[in-house]
Amino acid sequence: MAAKQVIRSVGLVVRQDRSARALALAADLANWIKAQGLVPLGEPLSAREIGANAVEPAELAQKADLIVVLGGDGTLLGVARLIGKRETPILGINLGGLGFLTEITVDEARATLARIIAGDYEVDRRIMLEAVVERKSGDERGAEHFRALNDIVIVKRALGRMLDLEVVADHMPFCSYRADGLIVATPTGSTAYALSAGGPIVFPNLGVIVLAPICPHTLSNRPVVLPDTFELEIRLRADADGAMLTCDGQETAQLAPSDTVRVHRGRHAVALIRSTHPYFEIWRDKLRWG
Repeated sequence: MAAKQVIRSVGLVVRQDRSARALALAADLANWIKAQGLVPLGEPLSAREIGANAVEPAELAQKADLIVVLGGDGTLLGVARLIGKRETPILGINLGGLGFLTEITVDEARATLARIIAGDYEVDRRIMLEAVVERKSGDERGAEHFRALNDIVIVKRALGRMLDLEVVADHMPFCSYRADGLIVATPTGSTAYALSAGGPIVFPNLGVIVLAPICPHTLSNRPVVLPDTFELEIRLRADADGAMLTCDGQETAQLAPSDTVRVHRGRHAVALIRSTHPYFEIWRDKLRWG
């Protein structure tokens, strides 16, 4: 979204378990939205319970001028993958756990929403990743396409097995990995799985990607940071049977020996409403830095 637009409709996405707390907050916000002369939209499963107009999830980004996510980071990740070139802004209200993406507390929800509707807000345009799984000629499954806000991960399905991967970066040989897996993360995803694998915490709006091997069998294989203009080509060795690709930990694809995974920066970004809390404050709070 190139510029701020007048907000006439607000999409409300409730966490998957549709807990009583989440539904009650969504109903309260839907009533408040209608009182402002705006239209609340909701997914079919929850729209009637919260008093919103029902809209299919795939159409929400096109019909809503703002999307409010009531849940945790997992709920927001699912919404982010539905956002296209319109870049509908997303506000995350934390009803989950750690919450690096859903930064707004329940107590701040209504005041924050009022500020946004009045036009007093800024957005962070977070890069996404696009991944294409290319099959061997004649494989009936064909190519598969994925989008991720946090990360694309290649792992073995069997415990105790190891992956053998070749990585080409920007059309140049980069590295061979013998590891339990490989994480390709955005700056947003640097505080997710990549962090557990020893990767760096990256400032969210930098134009970079992180490669973090999972339990590498060579101690010199360390996480690296590369420009997000690079395309990565990850080739599975012939003995890499039983590998799996995961997208934001929510979508998966089975990988066969000699499949190739191409990963590049997505064509469209995700616009997250910027919290009034500075990034460093959020990091100190979430990571207990004191």
